Amino acid sequence: MTVGASSSSSPAPTQDRAERVVAVDCNGADLGPAEVAAGAAIAAGQGARVILFGPAAELGEPPEGVEIVDAPVSVAKSPDPVTAVRKTPEASIVQAARAVAEGRAQALVCAGGTGAALAAGTFNIKRARGIYRPALALPLPVPRGPVTLLDVGANAEARREHLVQFAFMGAALANAVLGVQRPRVGLLSNGEEAARGSALVVEAHAELLERASGGLEAFEFVGNIEGGDVAEGRADVVVTDGFTGNIALKLMEGVSQTILGAVRDAAMSSPRAKLGGLLLRGALRSFRDEVDPEAQGGAYLLGLRRLGVIPHGRFTRAGFAQAILRAERGAREDIVGQTQRALGQAGALRQAPVSAAAASLRETG
Repeated sequence: MTVGASSSSSPAPTQDRAERVVAVDCNGADLGPAEVAAGAAIAAGQGARVILFGPAAELGEPPEGVEIVDAPVSVAKSPDPVTAVRKTPEASIVQAARAVAEGRAQALVCAGGTGAALAAGTFNIKRARGIYRPALALPLPVPRGPVTLLDVGANAEARREHLVQFAFMGAALANAVLGVQRPRVGLLSNGEEAARGSALVVEAHAELLERASGGLEAFEFVGNIEGGDVAEGRADVVVTDGFTGNIALKLMEGVSQTILGAVRDAAMSSPRAKLGGLLLRGALRSFRDEVDPEAQGGAYLLGLRRLGVIPHGRFTRAGFAQAILRAERGAREDIVGQTQRALGQAGALRQAPVSAAAASLRETG
């Protein structure tokens, strides 16, 4: 079914059905909105229910389980996404986020820019109670098992308390999604020693170490880890600021793709190499699938009142389908609620500031 951008005639979904609805912004994908719609069709075929926000003329006839809202305006490539989101309520990402905020959908998937998704989510869905800042968490497909890296781009700068919260967020995600019991959490640094790293890393290390000495149930703090330790699986969750995390992520993706390309070229370099390549084809295909970023579906946007998933703009329909299915599963399994409970039990939620009047009463009480 296709509806206009301002349509409100669709009946509100039942609770059972609502738990499976994913709002998807189709604008901003490198291969165009039609590729996102094709991914939604794949996801719908596996039981997900989807509302697509994008140019209806490019999205085709929706299959069963998919609704289309005509929203051709995009702010995905805006140089100032915060201002663009504020001033463009008709933008597809704003409408998708509003659908989640109003309860018409229970999770958000954005195929466009991270900045626009973060701004639209923060303004409409809102931060969850006690959260300093949302974070992007990505399970990295490394051979030794998924390693959750966060933040990978939501916050270029961070403070000590942000990294501490990210540690609990990442641990909750690793437990809920990947089934890791008491995940090992490490801080990304340029050395293993507690005194190494930036002032931010040293401060966060000190607080996490203090918490660990008191007996952490949510995770095991393994201290600082270096870049080379990430792919080795020395920690199940790796915590850093969004600037460093985004660089680390893109470096790892670039290196893995370059190596796979070099192996492919070597396997085709001579008749003998081609014969060897044929013998290794199955193993190489299995390895390629194992480290394929599209299989993970993208990064989880944590810290909002509802779950978000941000796939890479260059994904094909297979990657977008995975993003939608991950978002649908995350909504059903209440990742947001599990994260909040873990933070609350650990005393890691931001405390509301005490008003001057309340402080005066305490002093005189």
